Amino acid sequence: MIREKVTPVLAWLPARLGPPRTGSVVLTVFGDALAARGGEIALPSLLQLMARLGSNDGVVRTALSRLTAEGWLDRTRAGRTSFYRLAPRGIVESAAATVRIYGPLDRSWGGALRVVLADGDTDRAALEVSGYALIAPGVLIAPDCAPAPADALALVATAPPDTLQAVSGKAWPLTGLSAAYAEFLERYGEMDVPSDIAPEDAMALRTLLIHDYRRIVLRDPRLPAALLPPGWPGHAARASCASLYGVLIPGSEKWLDTVRNASGPLPRGPDASLRFNGADR
Repeated sequence: MIREKVTPVLAWLPARLGPPRTGSVVLTVFGDALAARGGEIALPSLLQLMARLGSNDGVVRTALSRLTAEGWLDRTRAGRTSFYRLAPRGIVESAAATVRIYGPLDRSWGGALRVVLADGDTDRAALEVSGYALIAPGVLIAPDCAPAPADALALVATAPPDTLQAVSGKAWPLTGLSAAYAEFLERYGEMDVPSDIAPEDAMALRTLLIHDYRRIVLRDPRLPAALLPPGWPGHAARASCASLYGVLIPGSEKWLDTVRNASGPLPRGPDASLRFNGADR
């Protein structure tokens, strides 16, 4: 049951989390839980949650200082209490990540690839964010559902499905992504959470679940099913994440109800249980 399963999962996080990753977990907390509830949290509450995830106060404070210096978070004080909230950079990038994390993996596809011939004036970083992959020097490809670039020559390429699938396997790191999704399924797919999970444990596990899923799905090019290798585990991983997330929402939201920002208790946001089906957007 949960006491047998959550404890080991939370126990191995400190070995993975060290100072370089603490900041990433903090951003997961803001993006997943706080952005929809005003975006601000009192430092003691954040330290309490991060301690449950294995990060001591000193490591968390150092990570918060770095995130503030890099423009992800803003810090204010009221009396002796510090409060952290998403800065403009954090708001923009959190919103973009939210669409990728909770949105569908499937996209409509016309059955072809878009081929971009890039030159020195082409914004390749923007193309990669839009789902393009480098297949040869100066040549990027994406499914034809990806947006066409405005600053480069783009062609549409058609071929038999097995040929398009083979090209996709060379362009995108699908083997590594498949292994990551399979590991995620092994870790979370059979986790059984009873209704009496403590709110703080529910929030800790929710954070860990989304953090681990986020690290994979933000690298996923979301290729059409016809371009994916047989037995692709990404859709099963998404379904497993959505199911466990829904179970953890009641307890984790109870914990968030005890958290304060500079004005008082965190405001209620959109129903988080509606995520993963698009109904919260």
